[in-house]
This record gives sequence, structure tokens and C-alpha cells, in this order.
Amino acid sequence: MATETSRLDYAGFRRLAPEADRALLAISAATKQSALGAELIELVKLRASLVNRCSFCIALHQREARRLGISGERLAALARWREDPRFSPRERTALAWTDALTQLSDGDVPDEVHREASGSFSDADLAALTSIVATINAWNRIALAYRFPATRDAEGGE
Repeated sequence: MATETSRLDYAGFRRLAPEADRALLAISAATKQSALGAELIELVKLRASLVNRCSFCIALHQREARRLGISGERLAALARWREDPRFSPRERTALAWTDALTQLSDGDVPDEVHREASGSFSDADLAALTSIVATINAWNRIALAYRFPATRDAEGGE
């Protein structure tokens, strides 16, 4: 069901595209098996959602991050992660990778960002991180296309 400003809500998307929904959820489930950790995964999902300005996904991942115990101060600092000392070197590397994959302004990921990421993460963990970023970007685009409402009780995708 859509609201005045939305075109479709998440439940409507699930009903119309159940296989796509299941496939994206399956990717998300698979990446949870990586050694990245739930907190880093949520920071990455939230950061991509902030970059893409996806209100639905921002609300969803802020709730999940808080549930995991990530402080409100760290969540607020995510918009300016490069300047904020609250993020570890590993988190900064993951966030740089997230930004590079989300923005792709030059058509690919700069070599410097790749070198840093491949130096900080195993090949398997970097593949998982890349899958996480690709998946949240897919969810962001779906939610933005349909203007999923960012209600307090919105349940959703990834």
C-alpha cells in the first residue's frame, strides 16, 4: 500500500517481486557469515543509505545499529566519518570502500582505495564487504524508486 507521498511500501514490493526480495535477503544472510561483524555491517549499510539519502533504509539501519549497541554519537558522526576519531582504522577503510562503491563517480574504485581495503581485509571479507555494499545500494534504489515510507515501525529489506 502506498501513502500520499510513497508509490509503494515494502510489503507491496515483497508482494509484487517476491523472488527479488528473497534473493536480496539471501545475499544479506550470506554476508552475515563473514568475519566482518554485525556492527561493521550495519555501519556500512547505514553509510551507503546516508550517501544515497534513502530515508527508509536510514531509519531501518539506525534502529538495527542501536539494537546492536552502537551509540547515537557514532551514528550521528557517520555523516562525517573521515574527520571523526570515533571510527577505527578498519572501520574507516570499510567506510571508504563503501563510499567508493556507492558513488562510482569516475566509473570504478580508485586503486588507492582498493589497496587500502585489500590490505585491511582478507580476500573473502573484502568480497563479503563488496556484496554488502552492492546489496544495500540495490535496496536503496528500490526504496527510492518507490518512495518507501520511512515510518517508525517500517519493517524492511536489508
